[in-house]
Amino acid sequence: MIGPRVGAAELDRDRTRFALPALALAAARILLLSSVFLPYWSMVLEAPQYPDGLELVAYVNRLEGDVGEIDGLNHYIGMRPLNEAASMERAASVWMVIAMAVFIELAATIRSKWAALLALPVLMYPFGFLLDLQFWLWSHGSNLDPRAPLSSSVQPFVPPALGIGTIGQFRTLGVVKIGWWFACASSAATLVGLWFHRRAYKPLHDAMRGGGSRS
Repeated sequence: MIGPRVGAAELDRDRTRFALPALALAAARILLLSSVFLPYWSMVLEAPQYPDGLELVAYVNRLEGDVGEIDGLNHYIGMRPLNEAASMERAASVWMVIAMAVFIELAATIRSKWAALLALPVLMYPFGFLLDLQFWLWSHGSNLDPRAPLSSSVQPFVPPALGIGTIGQFRTLGVVKIGWWFACASSAATLVGLWFHRRAYKPLHDAMRGGGSRS
């Protein structure tokens, strides 16, 4: 599972070849951990009584911006408070990111195809974030409280996570922010690291397999 041993002579002969996977995966870890401190996504809600718009900003572990004002508007149409969405994900998010960083560290230390499996969560993470976000937008928009004051005048609706959505006099605009792009850069650096990893260690696997077949 760990992979073939790299001899001292081979390491001295081509240090760059074996250093590149570790450097690329180290960059992936730094980018991923840094993303925790940055906003991932925001949505601007435009309404007649708010001509400048209300903005909701999502980090991996919290919501910021005009949360109270948006909840006040949503209350009249029967939508649940924003902080009830993805509460479990937000509570566990920092630990999940740390776990993924540890997986990348492990991927950098082993010398077998298992490195790709360890890196898989990091590769899927940015897209998983958007899918989870869209699920909660669907859940909140599709399950309106029929007892709300304006429930009879608004049909269930799903604001898009990305792009423009409209419902009655309201307009939403969802965009990804720099934290999400950091997560994407981490995924890209991980892919580069896996490519260098294969380039460095596959010849050793082939040589080991060839030696075994000759015996």
